[in-house]
Order: sequence, then C-alpha cells, then structure tokens
Amino acid sequence: MVFMKNKQTITPMSKQKAHPIMRLLRLTRPFIGMLIIAMFCALMVNLAQLLKPYILKVVIDDFLVNKKDQVGWYSISVLALSYFLVVMLGGLFSILQANIINRLSQGIMKDMRTRVFKVIQYLPLWYLDSTSSGRLITRATNDVEALSEMYTDVILNLFKDIVLLIGIVYAMFALDARLALVSFIVVPVMFFIVFLLKKKIKANFQKMKHIIGQINGFMAENISGMKTIQIFRGEREKYNQFLKLNDDYFHTTIYQVRLNGILRPAADVFQTVSVALLIAYAMGKISDGTLEIGVLYAFTTYIKQFFNPISDLAENYTTIQSALVSAERIFDLVDQEPILETLDDGLPIERLAGEIEFRNVWFAYKGEEWILKNVSFKVKPGQTCAFVGETGAGKTTIISLISGFYQVNKGEILLDGININDYKLEDLRRHVAVVLQDVFLFSGTVKENIVLNDDITDTVLEDAIYTSCAKDFIDALPNELEEPVMERGNTFSAGQKQLLSFARALAHEPTVLVLDEATANIDTHTEKLIQQAVENVSKERTTLVIAHRLSTIQNSDQIIVLKYGEIKEVGNHQKLVEQDGYYANLIKSAHANTLFE
Repeated sequence: MVFMKNKQTITPMSKQKAHPIMRLLRLTRPFIGMLIIAMFCALMVNLAQLLKPYILKVVIDDFLVNKKDQVGWYSISVLALSYFLVVMLGGLFSILQANIINRLSQGIMKDMRTRVFKVIQYLPLWYLDSTSSGRLITRATNDVEALSEMYTDVILNLFKDIVLLIGIVYAMFALDARLALVSFIVVPVMFFIVFLLKKKIKANFQKMKHIIGQINGFMAENISGMKTIQIFRGEREKYNQFLKLNDDYFHTTIYQVRLNGILRPAADVFQTVSVALLIAYAMGKISDGTLEIGVLYAFTTYIKQFFNPISDLAENYTTIQSALVSAERIFDLVDQEPILETLDDGLPIERLAGEIEFRNVWFAYKGEEWILKNVSFKVKPGQTCAFVGETGAGKTTIISLISGFYQVNKGEILLDGININDYKLEDLRRHVAVVLQDVFLFSGTVKENIVLNDDITDTVLEDAIYTSCAKDFIDALPNELEEPVMERGNTFSAGQKQLLSFARALAHEPTVLVLDEATANIDTHTEKLIQQAVENVSKERTTLVIAHRLSTIQNSDQIIVLKYGEIKEVGNHQKLVEQDGYYANLIKSAHANTLFE
C-alpha cells in the first residue's frame, strides 16, 4: 500500500504537474455557472467604460465644436439618457459582479480548506516527521487566505482588465491609428520594468512565507512547552529567539512593500508621459484641422482607462506572486492525495487470530542508518510479548511498523501469515490498537475522547470502561462520560489520561493490543489498575508491551531483548534470568521496580 511506504518509495510528487495558475483555474469548475455570470457582468462593466468617452466625444465634436444647425431636445435627451443608462448599468453590473465573485471565492476557499484538512488527517508519518506543524498550519490558514485574496481581487479583475485593455486598444486604433501608436510608445518600457522586478518579488514572497511558517511553528512549540520553559527559566531566551524571527519577517515585509511601491508610481508616471506625448502630437493635428478635439478628449480618457488596469495589473502582480507561492505550497501538500486513494486498497479484515511474525526485518528512517537490523520473531495468538531494551534499541519502531505507520526497507511483517502491506490499512488499524506513553486528549467530552467515532455502541463502551478499570474514576466525575475535556486534557492527571487511553483502545475491540510504555509515567495505584486490565484482556488478545517496569515485564509469555536494533535474547522472564545473560544483568542493575531509568 502506497500509504504505508516510506518516503524513499513514494513518488507522487515526481510526476509532472500543471502550472499553479492552471490548477487554480481548475478549482473554479464546480462554480462554472457563477463564473460565467461574473464574466458577463465584467464585460458589461467594460462596455460601459468604453461607451462613456465615446458619447462625450460625440457631444464635443457634433454639438460644441461643429455646432450643428439643428440641435433638438430629442438629440440632447437621447445622448443624456444614453450616458445616464451607461453609468447606471455599469454600476449595477459592477455590484452584481462583486457579490458573485465573493461568493465564488469563499466557496473555493471552503473546498480548499476542507481538502487540505482531509489530506493532513491521512498524511503518513514520514511526511509529518519531515514537516513542522507550523508549516502545515501556515498552509491551512495563511496560504489558503492568500488564495482567497487572489480569487476575490485578481482572477475576475484580471479577466476584466485584459478585456478592457483589448477594447481600449481597439477603440483607439479605430479612432486614429497614428495617435494610438504615439500613445503606446512608453508601454514596452513599463513592461520591461515589471519583468525586471518579477524574480525579486517572487523570491521575496517565498522568503516571507517561509519565515511566517517558522513563526507559527515556533509559537505552537512554545505554547506546548511553556511549562518546561518556565521551569528552566527559558522565557528570556525564547523571547530573544522570537524577536529574531519577527525582525526577519519585518525586514522582509518592508522590502516587499518597497518592491510593490515601485509598480503603481511607475504606471502613473508612464500614464503622464503618454498623455504629454499625445497632447504634443495632437496639438499640431488640431491646428491644421486633421484632428477633432473630441477625438483628443476620448484619447486622453482612454489612456487613463488604459493605464488604470495596467496599474491594477502591476499592483495585483504582487498579489498574484504571493498567491502562486502559496499555491505551490498548498499543492505540494494536496499532491499527497494519491496516497488517500490507497486507503481502501488491500484485503479486508473480518477476523484475525492475532499471530505476528517479523521475518528478517531491516528498517531505517533515513538512508542506511539502520534502526532495526535483521529482526525476526514470532508472537502466537493470545500471547503477551514484552520488548526490552535501552533507549534507541528499536522498541517503538517495531510498534510503529506493526501499526502501519512505516514500511520496512527489507524483510516482511506478517499478520496471520499475510504481509500487512496486503491488508486494507483502515482495517489493519481497527484490529491493532495502541496505548501510548504520552496520551493525547482532544477538546470535547470524556465519551468523545474514548469513542473517537460513531460506530461504537454503548454496550461496547461500557465494557471497555469496566475492563480498563476506568469506571470508578469516570463515575466520580461531576458529569461522568459527559465531563468536558479541556485542550490536551490539562485538567486530568497522567494516570487518569492513561486510563482513558486504555479505555479508548479497548473500545475499538482490537485483536492486537500494543502498550507503548503505557505505565511509565503513572502512579503505583494506577499501574495496578492497568496491570489488572491487561490481565483481563490478554487472554483474548495478542498483547505487545514496551515497558520499563519489572512488574509489567515479568508476567509476559515472551520477552524480546533488543540492543542497537538487534535481538540479543528471547524467552520468558525465568528462562532469561537463568541464562544469566544481557537481560539478567539488566535485572541485577535495575533500580527498585524500574528496569531502565
């Protein structure tokens, strides 16, 4: 299954992807009807802008300069009414366009946020290991918001501005081709300046996005570790580190503002120069009677209209560059979606006996820095197997492999004689439950933290609570199962969190139960409760235990002793003690009930 593979074997990002602009445009497909209406409104607004100078040109040339002999109220009324209707309709279509594009933009952003969150929920651990939480949060918030700004302020305006420019160019050449050429002399120079600034603007936006990701990650980490920071008086050092990041972002933003500030004034300068050239050329034509004053008026108005969208395009160019950088970062994330498509692949699991076998397993998180080296063992159904070893021996890695978070580099892992890669991942995790040392509780209620989904019946829930020895603790809460849980379960003790985690695991009725140092940070009373719970369920389930305490280890059917990623010894407690080897030496040097400090 692709989802379970390590990053060396997953290659969805290596495929050729379409340009971000094309991909952004494709996101409008579900809203194509609204987009077409918005574009029609934009065309109407452009038509109104093109007609207004022409109507005034007719008024100037036909009624003011040439002074037609028969100037009736009907002609004047028609022109006045035409101008009024053009202005009113242009305004109405502009309002309608703004409302439609805002709804379209928010609809796209809603879909994008949902899509990003869905992908994050199913990301493999190797991706999360190599990507900070701050970067992921930035992509789901700041980057999505940057796209919203582009859709709201740029996409339709870009269409409107381009159509308006084409219309203005056509109108100007239709009125006087030579005058139009004079007016556009400065345009290539302006586009050359934009081209020179292009790379600097994009590079600086990439730097800004990177720094804001660092700031978000730093703040999230700081809040999570606030207790440790305060215990060791690290507030000042963390404050200084934040000042450095914030200062970097400040200077990068100031530089971006300076780059942006060049474009709009440059467009205004070129507009002024263009009008000056136009007037200088037109005055001679007017004096010799080859050019009408109304045409000059129309041209000066058209030039202003021409440079307004040019200025908008120059100003929006920075928004586009910011959005493109954000789009690349978001698409880098959502390009992991092919992994989601593999979640339903594989063999369904209806029932498992619970036999687990490692055959010559090699594994490394990076390159060939092997964490596990040629590991082979078998755990029979219903057995309790304890993994013992110093920090870095590979105990937790074995658990991660069994749970399907990573895939082995060499060898294979079998569950009931079938390679776990051949099973449907969701079914595999339904039958393999893990109780971690560091319990994570979500905001909500006690019940919501145990069930986590809706397919657990009240009967199963009650059995899990009773079997995990959490019933007395939960019944003592003011609201029992409906007791509110604050963020990360900060109002509960470590032992209470562990009991809830144990109940959570049992509520899903797993065939294989994994205890990852689940008794390491709890008091003796809670440990006794969990030991009783383990005894209650171990006869029906295969139980894998990573533990430091002798009381947890010595009752296991099988103990696997690990050292530097290799198996040193295998057997039960009595057999290993009698061998007087590595395990026996650990027992002799153990401090009280703790095998490893």
